[in-house]
Amino acid sequence: MMTMVVESWIEEPLRRFVDDAQVELALLLHPNGQVLAQHGFTRAVDVMTACALAAGIHATSNELGRLVEDKPFRGLHHAGVARQIFISEARSQRGAYIFLTVFGSESSLGLVRLYFNELAAGLAAAAPPEGAAPAPALAEQFEQELNRNLAVLFGRA
Repeated sequence: MMTMVVESWIEEPLRRFVDDAQVELALLLHPNGQVLAQHGFTRAVDVMTACALAAGIHATSNELGRLVEDKPFRGLHHAGVARQIFISEARSQRGAYIFLTVFGSESSLGLVRLYFNELAAGLAAAAPPEGAAPAPALAEQFEQELNRNLAVLFGRA
């Protein structure tokens, strides 16, 4: 399975995570839903759908956490029959990112959490200085930026 990234500094930490944690799918995105990297997806529409859902879940869990415990919920996990999902936030000097991964029986929640912490540290260390961060997509530019990133990820750029 291919790992594709929009920005090159993401590639090595993500590859290491995928290899070590033995996950099936992985996404790194901005909190607004704009994709930065993916592993394991074969269709752009699946990436778009997963990004929209991950951004919504992340925003909702942050607000629910604030209501219940005065702090956002972090590290959400759902175990399905055959696969499990883990969603958490990774921070770097360029800001916060949402990370979503799907894994099966060849991995475990403990391994995913362990290697996610290493991924987050790797992203923080590899991120370019804050001044190099691209501006977040504005509402009127969001679709254009999303389509550009998907084209890069799926080799159509």
